[in-house]
Amino acid sequence: MGRRYKIGWFSTGRGEGSRGLLRTVQEAIKTGQLDVDIEFVYCSRDRGETDATDGYLDMVEGYGIPLVSFSYQMYKAVRGMPNPDPLKPLPPWRLDYDREVMKRLKGFHPDLCVLAGFMLITGPEMCRRYDIINLHPAAPDGPVGTWQQVIWKLVEEEASTQGVKMHVAIPELDAGPTATYCLFSIRGKPFDRLWAEIRGKSVAEIKTDEGENNPLFKAIRRHGYVRELPLVVATIKSFSRGRVKITPDKKVADAAGRLINGYDLTAEIDEAVRNNLG
Repeated sequence: MGRRYKIGWFSTGRGEGSRGLLRTVQEAIKTGQLDVDIEFVYCSRDRGETDATDGYLDMVEGYGIPLVSFSYQMYKAVRGMPNPDPLKPLPPWRLDYDREVMKRLKGFHPDLCVLAGFMLITGPEMCRRYDIINLHPAAPDGPVGTWQQVIWKLVEEEASTQGVKMHVAIPELDAGPTATYCLFSIRGKPFDRLWAEIRGKSVAEIKTDEGENNPLFKAIRRHGYVRELPLVVATIKSFSRGRVKITPDKKVADAAGRLINGYDLTAEIDEAVRNNLG
């Protein structure tokens, strides 16, 4: 019997989203859907910082997963430093924080690391040491930014397709090559009627009148959100079975070693979410 594939799990443990990601993957392991082990969970908060994080840490320990926590906020506060500009290279003190984290993880040897509700940018040394993937709520060629920014951009561009992807984490925010993805249409039923309702309106007008309660905005979000957890599970499965891999120079390749622009999991994800979308 071969060695089981090992996952490193990075999280800030902020709330239900982080718990849901971990719960979903642990259930997939328990039921045999995933033939992997989570080798460790690294949390960028310590106990006592928030009730939500304390609940997350309790959950990790309840699963019996080795836990490494190291407070980013405490590290930053002791040095009297402001939050780094996400559009600029990380300052020296922030790179030192990554080095301290890597010291604490030196006994682990994950095959793949997953950023799961992790609110920090991974620096260049961290990205070199580990193969790291991150979830982004857009298609491979879609907008960057938060899920809200992505949806508003899609509305502004009158887009026809949306997606969800997991990309290789590099120091530049959301700029790494696509590892896996799924796509879905935001035309046809139920979308055409919702597009018609905003015809002639600018995004600024929609934001002012309805904001995120706009039915088209909500529909795009719902169809994307329901795909996120299935994509995480399917991505881990694809990596663990060798269907997709990250090369030493952080490009993405298929099972034969050919470079690809992401591994398309659309059919698998469509099947997984069919009953959830009615």
